[in-house]
Parts: sequence; structure tokens; C-alpha cells
Amino acid sequence: MKKNILSIFLIALIGFSSCSEDFLTVEPTASQEAGGVVAEGAILSNLGSAYKILLFDSYADGNYNSIPFMSDLRSDDIYKGGGDAGDQRMLYLLSQFNSNANETAEGLWGIYYAGLSRCNGVLMACDNAVDVSDDKLAQYRDEARFLRAYYVHWLWKFWGNIPYFEGELTAPYMAPQYTADQIYAELIQDVDSVIEGNNLPMKTTAANDGRATIAAAMMLKARIVMYQKDQSKYGEVLADMEKIYESGKFQLNEFASIWDREGEFGPGSIFEANHLPEGKDWDAAWNGYGTNLPAFISPNALKEDVVDDLSGEEFYKGGWGFGPVRPELLSIFEDGDERLAASINHFDADAYVARFQNTGYFLAKYAARIEYNEAPFTADLNYENNFRIFRYAEVLLNTAELIVIHGVAPTTDLTAQACIDAIRGRAGVGSIVASAANIKLERRREFIGEGMRFWDLVRWGDTNVLTENVPAYSSERTWNKNWKYLPIPQSEIDKTEGEFKLVQNDGY
Repeated sequence: MKKNILSIFLIALIGFSSCSEDFLTVEPTASQEAGGVVAEGAILSNLGSAYKILLFDSYADGNYNSIPFMSDLRSDDIYKGGGDAGDQRMLYLLSQFNSNANETAEGLWGIYYAGLSRCNGVLMACDNAVDVSDDKLAQYRDEARFLRAYYVHWLWKFWGNIPYFEGELTAPYMAPQYTADQIYAELIQDVDSVIEGNNLPMKTTAANDGRATIAAAMMLKARIVMYQKDQSKYGEVLADMEKIYESGKFQLNEFASIWDREGEFGPGSIFEANHLPEGKDWDAAWNGYGTNLPAFISPNALKEDVVDDLSGEEFYKGGWGFGPVRPELLSIFEDGDERLAASINHFDADAYVARFQNTGYFLAKYAARIEYNEAPFTADLNYENNFRIFRYAEVLLNTAELIVIHGVAPTTDLTAQACIDAIRGRAGVGSIVASAANIKLERRREFIGEGMRFWDLVRWGDTNVLTENVPAYSSERTWNKNWKYLPIPQSEIDKTEGEFKLVQNDGY
């Protein structure tokens, strides 16, 4: 399955590399700018380049900005780790709510604005298409709209008040800054267009694994609406979750099986970033298909053939020692919960070299595995572990939350209790009452290491747990409402002027 989407877009993956990309300087192709005709191959070329952004976050324009890791750093699940506090200092500042405009997630800003521009390029190409059927054009447009919403929703979550543009930019190639609420409206317009257009399948065939679907658009809408806390759309989101459930296209599978290569695009997969173990190098962040997240989060200098105490497996490799799991996280699991061993690794102290904020526990889902990075060069940048972006478990937990916590009336026989029972039954533990507290706890248990926890705490208003003073692990931080958004990179502010001058977020 690994090469499907890449084979489909092979033409697009040649010649779309650069040492950097900037939304302020990306210009349309000459033919599109002039309104020239576009053949289907050119549309697919643009669409392939838009999908490829999914493969860039772990080494985002040369920055270690993996989305699940960057999201979890501000949560109460992991520490920063690495060599010391100064090793990837920006990440430590992020974890301590001390980011500044000169030390912020510039890599994510760069790749996702490139993604926005590439998606706009697809839509412009479709507008000028010749000899392409209406059905295919509708499909390509909706794939581009979904990807555009996905990329912009990360910019919106991290920075809130951001520049936004559709179509081509004219000189001086700058864009107006929107408020977070205005960006939300644009996101909803894109995802609703995809859902209502019904031009994509609910689930892809195997040959098209990795491409956008109606289910993926519904899941993206759920995350956007629930993060915005837009109660007026909760009913729509619940109806979407019910449609995914009733489609019968997805199901829960054995938890540990999700995370190795055989589990990619499995029965519970709704959308994944499809990585391959090849192509990236230290000076080629915009090339290739691999991810460095497994190396990043695995223990340093792990001895070969070391058996993991929790899972009993022998296929893990060493890495760089970032993202140690907080030891108290183990206590949230009940005896027999199969998710523990699949989510958290533990190795004896003499099996690896302890680094900064070492706890002895490491993230397991995307851990470095033997034979998963067989690139002929720069292997640590080229692991093949797919990033599971949307999983069927989230459908069930969204449903339970909307019904119990937000009081949305279901329109089918699917109940919150049935959803929680299914999640827990798959994990090997018994039924508990589908209360608000239990639903929140199940989300934490289910999604450790997948970049969900921080965003959940913010939207629930449960941010009191983020203020802490833990001298043993060099973590002292105080949450306030300004930390919902990161500082806009100063380098981006300096590029703007006049009516387009970017205004920094509050508190920075």
C-alpha cells in the first residue's frame, strides 16, 4: 500500500522541491496567471504537490516541528527531553509557555503557507482546465479544498490571527491578516463545500489510500467546530459522526496492530500521511517522503535486541531521546488495558543513555522500529511510519462527547454508552458509565502521542493542569489565555508593510 498515492501523483513529485518556500513570494505559474488552458496532467501535478506537504512537518523547512510532537509538548503528557534545555531550545520554550517571536514554530508556518498556495494552484488549474470531465474536476477541487482547510486549520490553531488568501497574490505578494474568527469562517466554508458536494467517497479503495474522503472532511470539520466551541454546529457534527458510523466502512481493530506497517490504512484508518523511507537529507527538507519523528522520540543509544518491559517486543531502535513520557501518565490506565503497552515504552536504565528530563518512559506508537528506515543516506530523517491523522476511534469519542458533555440530541440509535463500551472493549477493559469525566479520560488514554491532549484541554477549559512547578524535571510554567496562540514569527512580520503589516498576537 505504501506507494499508492505517490504513484498516482508521480508527475507531481518531480521538480517540486526548494530549499524554502514563503507564502509572500509564491506566484502562480505563467499559464495560470495569464488564464491559459490547463490539461489534466498539470492539475494532477499541482494536486500531488499539495498532498506532499503532508510529508514535510517532521523536518519542516529544516525545523523539527512534527505536528503530534509540537501539539503534545504543551500538554501534561510529555516533557521536551533531548540533550539539555538548549537542545532545540525553541521546543523547550514552547513546552514552558515562553515562546517569543524569534523562537517560534517557523517551520510549520512555512510549510502550511506553501500548502495553502499549492492548494490554490490546484483550484486555479481546475478553473482553466480543458478536456477534463466535470466529475473529475469536482473531485480534484474538493481534494484541494480539503487539503487547504487541513493546512490552514493548523495555522489557525497555532497562531489564530493569520494572513489568508485564495487564488493568486498580486504585487507586493502580501495578504491581509484575518482574525481567528474570520479564519474559522473560511475553514467552515471549505469543509462544508466538500461535505455537501459529495464528490469524494466515504472511504477510498486500496488503490487510492492516502487521498481525501468525505469522512476525512467530516472529521476535520469536527475538530474545527469543537475547538471553536461553536455550539450552533454541534448538531451538524454529530450527524456527520453518525453518518460515518452508519456507513459501515470503518471499524475498531486490535489496538497494537494499528502502529506498525501492516496496520497502515487499516480498518480504523480515515486519513493518514503516507511516509516512505527515502528522499530526505539535512539540506533537502523539501524533498523526499520520510519522517524523523520516530528517531526524535526514541531513547538515545538504545542497545540492540533490548526487550521493552511493557510490550515484550524486540524491534525498537534508538533515537535522540526527545519527548519522554511523564511517569504519572501510566496511572491513568486500568489493569489489563492493552493501550498502555502500545502507547508507552519502558526500558531498563542500562539499556540506553539517559538525556534531559529522562523519565524512563517513551512514546511507542511512532517509535523507531528496526528496518523502517532503510534509506541509503540520512536514515534518521526517513522513517516510513505513517502519521495516523484521523482514526475511527475519534468518531466514537466525538459522538459520546457531543451527546453527554454538550447535550446534543442523537438522531440515530447510537448512544454515548455504546461508543465508550466499544472503545473500552477493544482495549480489553470493562464497561464504565459514559460520564463527562470518563469520556475525557478515554480520549486521553486513546490518543497518547497523537497530538490531541493539549487542544482538548484548551477547548474544554481544563487548562489549570498546565500550570506546574516540577523541579525534578526542570518544568516550571504558568498558563494564561494568551498562550492559546504562539507568537507570529518576527521574520514574517518584518517582510510585511503598509496595509499588510502583520500585528503580533497578544502577550508577545
